[in-house]
Amino acid sequence: MTLDLETLDILRKAIEKLDQGFGALPAFSAAPGQRCESGDLERVLLEAAGRMQDNYPYMHPYYAGQMLKPPHPVARLAYSLALFINPNNHALDGGIASSAMEKEAVAEIAQMFGYGRHLGHLTSGGTMANLEALWVASKLQPGKLVVASSQAHYTHSRISGVLGIPYASVPVDGRGRMSMEHLQNMLTHQDVGTVVVTLGTTAIGSVDPLEEILALKQKYNFRLHIDSAYGGYFKLVDNLDSHARRSYELMAEADSIVVDPHKHGLQPYGCGCVLFKDAAVGALYKHDSPYTYFSSDQLHLGEISLECSRAGASAVALWTTQRLLPLERGGQFACALAQGREAALAFFEKLSNDERFVVPFRPELDIVVYAVRAESVAQSSRLAREVFAEAARLNLHLALATLPVAFFQDAWPELQTDGEEGITCLRSCLMKPEHLTYINEIWNILSRATDQCISPVAGA
Repeated sequence: MTLDLETLDILRKAIEKLDQGFGALPAFSAAPGQRCESGDLERVLLEAAGRMQDNYPYMHPYYAGQMLKPPHPVARLAYSLALFINPNNHALDGGIASSAMEKEAVAEIAQMFGYGRHLGHLTSGGTMANLEALWVASKLQPGKLVVASSQAHYTHSRISGVLGIPYASVPVDGRGRMSMEHLQNMLTHQDVGTVVVTLGTTAIGSVDPLEEILALKQKYNFRLHIDSAYGGYFKLVDNLDSHARRSYELMAEADSIVVDPHKHGLQPYGCGCVLFKDAAVGALYKHDSPYTYFSSDQLHLGEISLECSRAGASAVALWTTQRLLPLERGGQFACALAQGREAALAFFEKLSNDERFVVPFRPELDIVVYAVRAESVAQSSRLAREVFAEAARLNLHLALATLPVAFFQDAWPELQTDGEEGITCLRSCLMKPEHLTYINEIWNILSRATDQCISPVAGA
């Protein structure tokens, strides 16, 4: 059995307890249009289950491709439990308990990053969280340039276009980190209002040099936003290299931070989080509603959010998960993250010691990128696509990524580029703690797939 079925009995008990809270209400019958015969319900639900079989096995360790991590059982159960109420965390009328749980859970995330007094809330995902951070930045630095590295998520460029604010990309160094030389040149010659620092790029997991960027902030007085949608929770991990560790230690110096609990935070989609160090930015959200915010003098989350209706179930799931797995160094949650990092390092060592592969650099988090050795960029890219397909046939699911050829200059000086700027590589996000246990099996399948693709028969 791959899927977890044993916890369903726990869910039933939780639903029964929830129901007891409404025991004083008279029973009622569902309207005719809402009734459904159990046979019909079972039929369509089983049909949906059949359709859902057409998926990669994201929950299994053999899925080592994109950044897809299954939610923790407690998060699934808590989310399902909340759906029986279906709270809306926009106004307190729609989600009294879930709004309080959201504030508590977000405060714990803020504390993890070193924020004391703060403003923050959950969002539908990292894109919306980053949009809010850049929207606030644009209000505080009107008309000024927003810059992020060329390896930053494409959402920053897109968001800037939506908001109508100027945006520019900063080149990166050979490790995929923002180039300080190019950033300083931009700061000297352009009116930069906000620098987006990425701690954990989504392509390769690189960590921008926050300490050096903070030194420039002292001179140029820009706003600093950290996009750690993918990598934020690594703040709790002890087995990072010194460069990444130093950047994470300084996160509290940022003006705003984004993290996605639906990535490493073990939550269902969609659950993002945006945090502001200065709670006074809440004044920027001020808007009037003739009916929404008068049920309580307490802060309604909709008063500090660009989104209106938001799933209270996300807050319930996050709060419950953090009750079971506190955000603390050395705790069970942090140790599971460290196992993914350890798996990435073990995989890196195997790849680095095998002549069939070229690894441009040691992973900073838990993402490993690697190319198949060949004479030219075109041949290597073709082999990567073939290995990807063959590995999938053997039930190992990887990902493909096109990276700058410049990343491989030091590790692969003999590569014939033929004028190509990008090379197709294999990419593995070893996010699950189970990946550490399965790393030898993953390696063996990858090795078999690669041999099949580079054999004389395959090349004929």
